Amino acid sequence: MELTTQTAALAASLKTLGWQMGTAESCTGGGIAYYLTEMPGSSAWFAGSVVSYSNAVKQDVLGVVAHDLIEHGAVSEQVAAQMAMGALRVLNIDCAVAVSGVAGPGGATARKPVGMVCLAWSWRDAHGTTHVRHTTMHLAGDRHAVRMQTVEHAIVGMQRICDAVSAGQSHVSI
Repeated sequence: MELTTQTAALAASLKTLGWQMGTAESCTGGGIAYYLTEMPGSSAWFAGSVVSYSNAVKQDVLGVVAHDLIEHGAVSEQVAAQMAMGALRVLNIDCAVAVSGVAGPGGATARKPVGMVCLAWSWRDAHGTTHVRHTTMHLAGDRHAVRMQTVEHAIVGMQRICDAVSAGQSHVSI
């Protein structure tokens, strides 16, 4: 399914749920928000984004714990999950996706190679309980390819959450 079709499906699901979505982005530099807002009428379901390229913004705006940045690094599931939770709080929304990764060509280490991306999704259920799911992916290609694949995975993951919530499922697999 192409990105425009995936975004349209997500928009319809968010409208059906009555949800507002947002993003917290590092390696994509606002790319997820760009694709979501390419959809006409996106203001009905998309609230905004925090592009948190620096660790200072991750901490000061999104509330990522400094110790976790030191212990696990910015490219980690722990940090991505905190970014997603921070987006819920800062943007006052129902659901969020956060990404942090190594898009390349530089910035890689032996433990965190180019193409390693951590994604996290957070949402509040009908009872007000907050949920978070996260994953790490190893994507192939150059900087543009890694970023575009990350955008697609972020949108597809949010669609899976919307589908599960719409179906009344308590567990969501990403």
